[in-house]
Amino acid sequence: MDKSEIQIKNAIVHILDSSLGTVVFSDGELEFGSDFQDFLREHIARLYASDDVKNCRFMEEETKVLPLIQDVIEEKRDFISMSKEICSLLYEIMQSNISIPAADVVIAYYEVATVPNLAILKMNYRESYTHSTMAAEQGNINSIIKYRSTLPGGSQKLSEAALINLTDFSIRLVEKKYEINGAKENYFSQKFLCCTTKMSQKAKLAVVEKAVEAVQKEFLNESEQFEERMKAKSVIYEEMEEQGNISIPEVAAKVFENNEAMHEKFKEKLEKYHIPEEEPITPKNEATTKKFEKQHLTTDTGIEIKIPMEQYNSTENIQFMTNDDGTISMLIKNIGHITSR
Repeated sequence: MDKSEIQIKNAIVHILDSSLGTVVFSDGELEFGSDFQDFLREHIARLYASDDVKNCRFMEEETKVLPLIQDVIEEKRDFISMSKEICSLLYEIMQSNISIPAADVVIAYYEVATVPNLAILKMNYRESYTHSTMAAEQGNINSIIKYRSTLPGGSQKLSEAALINLTDFSIRLVEKKYEINGAKENYFSQKFLCCTTKMSQKAKLAVVEKAVEAVQKEFLNESEQFEERMKAKSVIYEEMEEQGNISIPEVAAKVFENNEAMHEKFKEKLEKYHIPEEEPITPKNEATTKKFEKQHLTTDTGIEIKIPMEQYNSTENIQFMTNDDGTISMLIKNIGHITSR
């Protein structure tokens, strides 16, 4: 999504810093010019493009956030009071669990192609440094000071946020686990919004990778694992290049070929994560798929090699050989020029 498609209509910020002992509410909406609009648009657009996003639905019998939003739509409550009550719910959880970071929370009403949405952007504080100038007898004294409550820039990812479609109340959510009552939990979805979540595209891809690797470890010796891991990475790369997504059945068929035992074990591992095979994995962000563009190899002697996937798949310039003693040799062919740097 291009950020120019996002039209910010209303926005307000509240300060949720547990060390203060209370929420610092704003009684007025933000007055924003083009720079601030761009700042919010950048964060919202980044969430739409993120492979960390989970698709969620409110649990209507448990959520306290959904009725507040519905009251605004039905004009039983104004935007400012709704934003305060939402932040009060979040702050109550934060105050009881000190591991949850302090933040400024921006609540924004925006439209995308006339579709109304509500953004809840938790902007966790970051430490940063800036200069300070003080007048002294001998003249100006410049120093460097630390700010502990600066906000993430427009180019930085938010780790906790929700985008709520106000027509069907579906939620796009990113979150991070923090310690709640001695155990790490996704409190943002489970305790604050009270919504059911589906695994993100990035997480699904990671599970498929781990399941393939686990099956290969169980069934293959060390040299076979090396070759099969490279093959699996190549298969996933080809799927993304040719289809634009990853079909789990097709990947499994190509990786495990006719080995039914390995294929069945792979299915078992996916079932534990409740990942349906028929649902394709569709990464949108280049950062998610970039690691599949090259084979990254590190030998036990400390040699590191990066092979572009096109070269690996061609077999004309790279050849791997398993020696009689179980060691592996690699032959790089047809080199016309080498650069050292």
